Amino acid sequence: MDLVIRDPMQAQPSATARPRLAERIASRLLCDVRDTAFLELMTLQSLVVIPTGLALFVPGWFSWWLAAAHLAIVLYWIAPFVLMLHNTSHRKFFKKPWTWMNQYIPWVLGPFFGESPETYFAHHVGMHHPENNLEEDLSSTMRFRRDSAVDFARYFLRFLFAILVELLAYLGRKGRRGLMVRAAVGELSFYAAMVGLFFVNWRATLFVFFLPFVISRFAMMAGNWAQHAFIDPASPENSYRNSITCINSLYNKRCFNDGYHIGHHIKQTRHWLEMPGDFLRNLDKYEAEGAIVFEGVDYFPVWLALMFKRYDWLASKMVQLGKQQRSREELVELLRSRTLPIATAPVTQPAIQAQ
Repeated sequence: MDLVIRDPMQAQPSATARPRLAERIASRLLCDVRDTAFLELMTLQSLVVIPTGLALFVPGWFSWWLAAAHLAIVLYWIAPFVLMLHNTSHRKFFKKPWTWMNQYIPWVLGPFFGESPETYFAHHVGMHHPENNLEEDLSSTMRFRRDSAVDFARYFLRFLFAILVELLAYLGRKGRRGLMVRAAVGELSFYAAMVGLFFVNWRATLFVFFLPFVISRFAMMAGNWAQHAFIDPASPENSYRNSITCINSLYNKRCFNDGYHIGHHIKQTRHWLEMPGDFLRNLDKYEAEGAIVFEGVDYFPVWLALMFKRYDWLASKMVQLGKQQRSREELVELLRSRTLPIATAPVTQPAIQAQ
């Protein structure tokens, strides 16, 4: 089929075009100059979010209006930040001799967006990808009914309150002691700093650290729920059948092609600009595997539609890759059948090393 992709794609460099200033700087600092967008975003967020957040702690400067404005800025940028953190967790960002700067995003900027240092890397790269949403995945959606708000509440609250204990236990079982220590130090130091700051200025701490922390964790779990909502019970280990892909959305432009989740699970280190091209080259494989692809939407609308059981709306957003076109009713039935709880996985995928 002829499918037009409007998401950001790999551009051919011009022989005559002069690199932008940001690209010239990036060529000196970054492992991949294509990640100039991260350098620009990191710099802009640092110049805005950190100063406005710290200003709320200055004696006599706190105001509810400034606090609300700061939180609104964080909410506007939280998704691009998390996806910048995501990409720089999978692929080294700064090259030698600037490798120490790889700690800046998770340790300095991250807490202002509700991301405790090291936890994201340990959970996502160290646990989620090796387990691929199967039984040992602490964020697995398999045993839940994925169109149930009650089940999602259980899923989210477990993550919010128990993830540190479960993650450390998992890493200990897998013999990944170094990563276990990093996760413990990052998470506990964030909690300790937040508790201490509550005694300094509880109102500023509420807006600058606590609310972004809760919102970020909710957003990540809603996103993961949607990414792994439609699972083929006959083949839950198959990334084409336990994940979804969302194409041609504003979200992909803002969040570095995060909609290509199937392709990301197939190769977690693939560069974000290569995702659409890889999808187009492998359309036959996506079709043969019966992959679920949506167009013009992203994970949050998919999650919201599931909470309201709007399968008709979800079916209207599906891309039918094959020549044989299904009716709206058949699409609804397919989607509904893929959200039923799966008690056990018939195939267990062996753990792989994070790349």
